[in-house]
Amino acid sequence: MEAELSGAVWRKASLSSDNGGDCVEVAVVDAPAAPGAGHKAGLGSLYVLRDSKNPDGPKLFFTRSEWDAFVGGVKLGEFDG
Repeated sequence: MEAELSGAVWRKASLSSDNGGDCVEVAVVDAPAAPGAGHKAGLGSLYVLRDSKNPDGPKLFFTRSEWDAFVGGVKLGEFDG
């Protein structure tokens, strides 16, 4: 199933080099071609999140509205410890 994401363009935060390059990466993919998209397949483009240290590991899939809510929460500090 990983083959369907082989053409994905993964982006990493520019600040990731400050922590040794360990970071999450995000790609925008077409939902029908995204393995693991499950019930979100067919909902348009999906944002896929993965761990840069384990690119073949589990991935999280977000619809556009879910991604916008997540990014908004990060910007507002909702996930700060």
